[in-house]
Amino acid sequence: MFSLRPISWKKFEKFVLYVGCSYERKSGDHRVYGRSDLKRPVVFPEDKEIPIFIIRNNLRTLGISYSEYISILEKL
Repeated sequence: MFSLRPISWKKFEKFVLYVGCSYERKSGDHRVYGRSDLKRPVVFPEDKEIPIFIIRNNLRTLGISYSEYISILEKL
């Protein structure tokens, strides 16, 4: 069972692609993803692990709850 904890950027990238976002660009070491219904892009660094606060902010942008996020991660 997963909980809200730091994960690798590659795993988070798989999650972002799974929920329908597409890669837009790279700015420095940050990857930027977008979706037509989002007001803001989903941005995260290519660090070894993405901190929890970045995951929370991106979940808020995507409109996804923690329980949905965890169930999607279990599928991946």
